Amino acid sequence: MRLLAASLGFAASATCLVARTDSCCFEIMASGGPGGHLGQLSDGQNRIGQGHSPAKYCLNNGALTDAHGRGCILTPPTTQFQCDEGATPTGGFSIGCHGTISQNGSSKFYACPTGDHGGYNVYTALISGEPGCVPISLTSDACFAACPSSTYVPRPPPPPPSKAPQPPKQISPPVPSTSCVTPVAPPKPISPPVQSTSCVTPVAPPKPSSCPTQLTTKWEFPHLIMPVDSSCPDKVYANSLNGTVTGTIQSVFNFDIPLSTAGMDCSLVFLFPQKSKLQTSSFSFSGPGLFEFDMLAKPIVEGQAYQDLAPVYKDYGVTKMAPGNSYVIDTFKCPADQRIGFRMGASANTKLSYFQDFNPSPIGLYITVC
Repeated sequence: MRLLAASLGFAASATCLVARTDSCCFEIMASGGPGGHLGQLSDGQNRIGQGHSPAKYCLNNGALTDAHGRGCILTPPTTQFQCDEGATPTGGFSIGCHGTISQNGSSKFYACPTGDHGGYNVYTALISGEPGCVPISLTSDACFAACPSSTYVPRPPPPPPSKAPQPPKQISPPVPSTSCVTPVAPPKPISPPVQSTSCVTPVAPPKPSSCPTQLTTKWEFPHLIMPVDSSCPDKVYANSLNGTVTGTIQSVFNFDIPLSTAGMDCSLVFLFPQKSKLQTSSFSFSGPGLFEFDMLAKPIVEGQAYQDLAPVYKDYGVTKMAPGNSYVIDTFKCPADQRIGFRMGASANTKLSYFQDFNPSPIGLYITVC
């Protein structure tokens, strides 16, 4: 069982696109398919999944090396991304704002199954004849500058149905009907009829259907998980892979939504399996299971304390949760190519601490896309 809290650093740079001439080192997170940290086999193959510890990579003048000094290359003809002893690194790598990694200007990578205990190799080109390959994005946890500020403002809800027009003051006697109005003899003076509520029923606008609560097709792993404490509002905690909520401690999450989700729906979901179903994670839970979720007006910046958080944009209220279930917190239009932040808390003496993990069975806060 691996319960690691990975501290992710932040290094500012003078530009939004970094192809550094001085070496800068970082870890890599994959998202968009089989997400998680990029680890390594002993021979330098870069691998997603299988419980490998996060690997370290260093960028120098557009070329990558790993923590062992091996040159990271795209092996021909498949373009598999791996690091080999004595190899001359492949150039063209850069880190954009918010940490997006590109190779020769393209931020699209592919994860393809290895057949080895759920592991995936990484490529820059799609492998012909391999149906299990999925597009992913790679993100650095350091060596990048902040993007120009852009706050995600979700679309306002549609306006309520317009009221039915009031009847005219002067009308002719109503035609007798057996469906909505009881037939009456036409009086000499009449008052305008009262509009019947049994004939006209306003139809509420349809809500977007929720996306799956399983990590089956498109989904996003949070790129920041950080506790904040209302009882110590100026205390700063490190980024980690552990979500913790108690009476005063809350956890905040950032998600980077890929450009490829434009026009699609996103669902914020919390997956809460039975502890017996977990393979590489665990949790501790007590209390009545009353949890609170909010969307924040701005994403979280690493190094912020409770007092520095942006105000709540949308309050989702209280969700009662228990192990063995999955929950849709909200569904909204995907804010493509943007970063969004959420906060999770607990009330009524509910306490939960868990290791966010996408391995079977997944646990934690995710965004699914449909």
